[in-house]
Amino acid sequence: MINRIILFVLDSVGIGGLPDAEQFGDFGVNTLGSIAKSADDFKIPNLKKMGIGNIEGVDYIEADPLPIGAYGRSLEASNGKDTTTGHWEIAGLYIEHPFKTYPDGFPEHIIKGFEDKTGRKVIFNKPASGTVVLDEYGEEHMNTGNPIVYTSADSVFQIAAHEEIIPLDELYNMCQIARDMLRGDDQVARVIARPFVGTPGNFQRTSNRRDYSLKPFDKTVLDFAKESGLEVKAVGKIVDIYDGEGITEDVHTKDNMDGVDQTIRFMKEDFKGILFTNLVDFDAKFGHRRDVNGYRQALEEVDARFPEMMSLMKEDDLLIVLADHGNDPAYKGSDHTREYIPILIYGDQVKKGVDIGTRKTFADIAATISDILEIPATPYGTSFINEIL
Repeated sequence: MINRIILFVLDSVGIGGLPDAEQFGDFGVNTLGSIAKSADDFKIPNLKKMGIGNIEGVDYIEADPLPIGAYGRSLEASNGKDTTTGHWEIAGLYIEHPFKTYPDGFPEHIIKGFEDKTGRKVIFNKPASGTVVLDEYGEEHMNTGNPIVYTSADSVFQIAAHEEIIPLDELYNMCQIARDMLRGDDQVARVIARPFVGTPGNFQRTSNRRDYSLKPFDKTVLDFAKESGLEVKAVGKIVDIYDGEGITEDVHTKDNMDGVDQTIRFMKEDFKGILFTNLVDFDAKFGHRRDVNGYRQALEEVDARFPEMMSLMKEDDLLIVLADHGNDPAYKGSDHTREYIPILIYGDQVKKGVDIGTRKTFADIAATISDILEIPATPYGTSFINEIL
């Protein structure tokens, strides 16, 4: 019997373009492939042992002759390639209509409404990298007190403010105002507080980021676990992605290593249920910024922590390592890329070397979790429990 499932999301570590990737503007994308081909000494020995090089299509990484777990990949059934869509599908939902994006910035009625309600004018209002925005508009923000509003190729309304100019409480209130506005026809997946500190030329974003997400439109596997009396512990931005729904305990993280540390802290506790971690640095710090070398180093650093995590696993633990979308750091622009995600499954009760093939939806993970934990299932997804245990 499995009593605890550790879902460990390597945010944006896709493994190759989906068959419909070109419909999303993604031609020849492959996040992990670009990283693997960027250096001869790419070192991810533990992911290799789990079978990442054995997955169909991952011919750019050496296969392991005796993988220590089960492995496979999954298509994304939902219409999108963003964080919220990926995670909601992992938890058993199907998103038919993509969240709204604003490639030209937000229209006047949104900005004017926001300004009227907050009492502050807006700076910028275009898609951009968060760090570039600070470099170019941070000083103006400090001089005027006006918040920097920007978006990205993702469905987000982001507000950047210096913590000494706009206090955190006010910034968070502004985000809640925006969240209440951006529904219906103007709906976005997330409103994000982007506080920063420092001086012109030396601005740094802080760990006081906060995401204001839409609530899932239906129950997820997390809700069913919680309603069944199980624990659902969230590490990183997981609690924000589901707007707290189905979560029993959560902790935000400063970076990838802190995410691993917090995962390990929860693993040392005795509980039954789900431990759900997202390591966002791959996406936020390296994918969007098209930093291949930084992405590679970050993957190597996290890979080196797997033995520590595995040593803490109990006989009734199951580890699932996966992603939520791609973000090819060698591709043009700064947007996510629509890709297959890897699925690596490890534990004492897992059959070694089993290929679960290409799943038709991320929701197969939710269906499998429901089967394993013997809780109600969402309408979407097909369990692979009999293939792996």
